[in-house]
Amino acid sequence: MLFTDYRQDMANLDTPAKRWWTMALIAVVVVAPVVVGTELESRLALVFITAIGAIGLNLVTGYAGQVSLGHAFFLGIGAYTAAVLGGDPDGRALGYGLDITIWLPAAGLLASFIGLLVAPIATRLRGLYLAIVTLGLVFIGEHFFRDWRNLTGGPGTGRAGPRVSLFGFRFDQRSEVFGIDLSAEVKTYFLALSLLIVLAVVARNIVRSRVGRAFAAVRDRDIAAEVMGVPLARTKATAFTVSSFYAGVAGALLTVHTPFVEPGSFGLLTSVDYLAMILIGGMATISGAIIGAAFLGLMPRVVEEFSGSLPFVGDFFSPSELQSMLTGVLIIVFIVVEPRGLFGLWVRVRNYWKAWPFSY
Repeated sequence: MLFTDYRQDMANLDTPAKRWWTMALIAVVVVAPVVVGTELESRLALVFITAIGAIGLNLVTGYAGQVSLGHAFFLGIGAYTAAVLGGDPDGRALGYGLDITIWLPAAGLLASFIGLLVAPIATRLRGLYLAIVTLGLVFIGEHFFRDWRNLTGGPGTGRAGPRVSLFGFRFDQRSEVFGIDLSAEVKTYFLALSLLIVLAVVARNIVRSRVGRAFAAVRDRDIAAEVMGVPLARTKATAFTVSSFYAGVAGALLTVHTPFVEPGSFGLLTSVDYLAMILIGGMATISGAIIGAAFLGLMPRVVEEFSGSLPFVGDFFSPSELQSMLTGVLIIVFIVVEPRGLFGLWVRVRNYWKAWPFSY
């Protein structure tokens, strides 16, 4: 497409096709609660929440090249910050019953502050060494989450999440809005969808800015980036801080979606799941993080639907084990065949039809 000014070139949706497809997708997800059942509606809300966390991990790992296995730790920080600030004051665990306008930003800010404290270590390490250090955060977090019972409720028991209210409007109760009867699940669905759209647009603009170009320079060759004037320490610290903020917000929203927050939910496997999302969906792309979250979030439903027709499921392994095996196989396949994941496949298909029937 031919651009005639810089505003067209810098637009997020720079072609009519992108604008129409985006509008169509938003229309589909807005109408979805009317069409799908409660179970699938809840699963889609979880997809939106995990997509926010996946975008955060993609910022630090995909765009800035800082391999992080500690994402579950920041999710837990955000989750328990929300549970404490917004939880029931009369419950068995610590809670203050504050509004969502307080505990949701606080969850992101506290997680980002801890990410900023970790950032100086990241400036001295890279690759496997950085991954091992961030992995240590998960083990430290597991210890605190497990033993700080007054805060977390303890392993196996957990604690209730926050009361979701905005200026007196309750998200966790059925009520009428403009004459339309909305359940708590529908409200949670639209809350997660709204925040995903806002944070995805913010992340998209970050990676298109000077900060995002610094991320890419550090990822490609950090020494060369420093020689060219990119502040290495500040860039890595910014990547960890922004990524931790997204993880904190996602963790806080998980407490809204899940009735009880359990310390075991923020272990190593959670970090691996988020890493799988960006590997399968596509590294260094916001759309890839959302696609990966949707793919892994909806895979259990697909496996459950077709597991009955597969003769080896049930005799040799369960549907959950089949899902884990498929995830592992897909990670290997995409790393070897298509490093940009499902988003990269879409780009290949799109480019093929753009040039069809000419091969050049």
